[in-house]
Amino acid sequence: KKYGEDAKVAVRNCRRDAIDKFKAMKKNSEITEDDVKDGEKKIQTSTDKFIEKIDKVCAEKEKEIMTV
Repeated sequence: KKYGEDAKVAVRNCRRDAIDKFKAMKKNSEITEDDVKDGEKKIQTSTDKFIEKIDKVCAEKEKEIMTV
């Protein structure tokens, strides 16, 4: 469980950093507001899926431990 929670924190930190980079690019007029929104949506979707997989693996491992 601890490793799963640590992994999710790391993923969320990466997500925040990536979104911050998109916003910085917008300030420098390198990309449009639509690009920022699209990028944020893709980052959110990808990280949510990754976090779901972390939860699934942790649940499976916990179940294995309980049956031993």
